[in-house]
Order: sequence, then C-alpha cells, then structure tokens
Amino acid sequence: MKTKLIIALFALTALPALSAVAQTSTWIIDPVHSQSNFEVRHLSVSNARGSITNITGTVVWDPRDPSKDSVNAVLDATTINSGSAYRDKDIKSDAFFNTEKFPTLTFHSTSVKRDGKGLKVAGELTLAGVTRPVVLDVDGPATPHKGMQEGLVSGLEATTTIKRTDFNFGSKYPDAVVGEDVKITIDIELDQK
Repeated sequence: MKTKLIIALFALTALPALSAVAQTSTWIIDPVHSQSNFEVRHLSVSNARGSITNITGTVVWDPRDPSKDSVNAVLDATTINSGSAYRDKDIKSDAFFNTEKFPTLTFHSTSVKRDGKGLKVAGELTLAGVTRPVVLDVDGPATPHKGMQEGLVSGLEATTTIKRTDFNFGSKYPDAVVGEDVKITIDIELDQK
C-alpha cells in the first residue's frame, strides 16, 4: 500500500514537469553553471587544457521532434583560463583567440537530429572571426525537474573536435608544437523561459 502511494505521489509531482516539456519550449543557458573546456596536444607529448565560462544563449527544445530544436550560444573568450597567466596571455593574443578584436565565440545550429540516445547538432561556429561548420555530439537534454528557483531546469553535454587550421587558429605554430585537433566539451545548464 505504501509503495502504491509513493508511486502515485511521484507521478503527481513529475506530471507537471513532463507535460511542460512535451511541447516545444525555450530554455535559457545559465552562465553561472555552464562551461566549455578545450584540450590540445602540446609538443606531441602532453595535453594542454583550458576553459571558457560565461556562456549565454537559448535552446529551443521539442522532445518529440528534434528537427524543431535550435541552439544559439555565445561564449565569452575573455574568460579563457588555462591555469597559466603566461599561457593565457598568448592564447588571448592575435596568434589564437584575438580576444581584443573578437571577444566572443558564437555557435548557431543549422539542424538537429536524433542519434541513438543523444542528438547530433550541426551548426556554424565562429572563432576568432572565422566561421566553419561543426557537428556537436550531444548527451541530453536531461529530464527536466524543479531547480533551486522553483522553475524547471535541464542540462546537456556536447562534444566535438575541430581542426585548428580550419579556423586559422595558431597558424604560426606547427602541429609538432600545438596539435591540429582541438577537443571541445561544453556543459550547459538550462532554465526554462
């Protein structure tokens, strides 16, 4: 009897959250709880890592039809942190991100499709003034639930690998110094609008 009561109570509390996302809805990226991390080979012997915070933007999500989904995100390149002030100065220079001229990176989706348990999100990434197509492998969005501010929250993780030379990024450095492949992971927390 207690088990049936617990299941009934859970169903009643979960129902509003599930019905709220059973249709197309707009979600705001929470910049405090979102971050992008990057990794690239250094001197062909180790990995150099860094992060970018203060990610803003919107996600339109239809759990029944991913073709109606869209993502627009802005990453604040001035927040780059690689754990070394010396390296950060170089990374922010015109040799790489050129944050003085291009203080943000942007991503705008062009298509979304289901891929197993996740999604494939194709779009345009603009990095240091160069725009190229990329595909993000997305784990999520997570099942929404009530957040700390009583509204619904969700989240997702997206990964991709880009070729730095496609973006004319660090072009003065050969592959033996800075690897060609840059692995990117983006962790996003979303608040329903």
